Amino acid sequence: MSGASSHDSSELGVLDKQILHALVNDARIPFTKLGGVLGVSEQTVARRYRALRERGIMHVSGQVNAVPLGHARWILRIKSTPDRALRLAESLSRFPDLSWVTLLSTGSEVTCVSRPRSIERRDALLLHTLPRASQVVDVTAHEVMRHFMADEEWPRYRRLFTADQLRALGPPLNRQEVAGPEVQVDLSGEDEAMLAALGRDGRAPYAQIANEIGSTATKVARRMAELVRAGVLYFDLDFATERMGYGVRGALWLQVRPSDLDAVGRGMATHPEIAFVAATTGPTNVMASIICRDITDLYRYVTESLGAFDGITGLEVTPSLRVLKQAQTLLDSARVSPVR
Repeated sequence: MSGASSHDSSELGVLDKQILHALVNDARIPFTKLGGVLGVSEQTVARRYRALRERGIMHVSGQVNAVPLGHARWILRIKSTPDRALRLAESLSRFPDLSWVTLLSTGSEVTCVSRPRSIERRDALLLHTLPRASQVVDVTAHEVMRHFMADEEWPRYRRLFTADQLRALGPPLNRQEVAGPEVQVDLSGEDEAMLAALGRDGRAPYAQIANEIGSTATKVARRMAELVRAGVLYFDLDFATERMGYGVRGALWLQVRPSDLDAVGRGMATHPEIAFVAATTGPTNVMASIICRDITDLYRYVTESLGAFDGITGLEVTPSLRVLKQAQTLLDSARVSPVR
């Protein structure tokens, strides 16, 4: 096992890590309930939460899962001329359908996740905007076939809780993987306004959202719960990993024998270094996001953890040079410039 699970960051105290785990478990958990679980006051939890936000350690946002809406999720690898790759990444970070916009260490490739809300928006990006951009040399689009999910998401601080505390927290939300819509979910204009508000702040109070969109807190709470149950709405946490003691992040692109694909994906999802892993279409069939303490931990993970799997026939490791946008948070003062 990599050292990523054996060291603690001096940036965060135990209470901070417990709060982060609780938010990963349930992003909208009431601070009254969380304080009771942790044995501290609601005010203490609220104060530490505000400090984590103000320090830029984390940000909670509501996200739309395009799959129940009848649309696919794509991972894009975009090759650029080296002198314009950063500008391309900055521009892409402004697209609302794109997240996890990352400039790779090669300095000439940008990756991002595309969650288009319509076929028209998908085609506009893949068939018009990117092909016509002068700095784009090549685009590879990997469609996500299956997202492998473990019982605990990164950064995996569950070990800091007792069994009684974990039972009090309740089961984690966002654990279901929606394979496709049994019933088509249609979003109203009011739904879209609510989702936009949650995208800015995933913990915005019901009353605040209701005031913004001209509804009532009761209706907002009910509709939010319906969209979560349908798999359309989920909550994500963006982290400033460097401030948490993790100096290396990047992507793994694996070629896996079809008969071993499920076992490799499920196994990797349990590794503490892996923040995301999915089976995809394309020249590689598994993509994973990895977060390590340093390059030594990355080497140990590749040689020991991945080396233990049968079925991996090829591997490419692409460290991140700069992450400009996570699920929602812009991490760099990106210039507003068109892709052209």
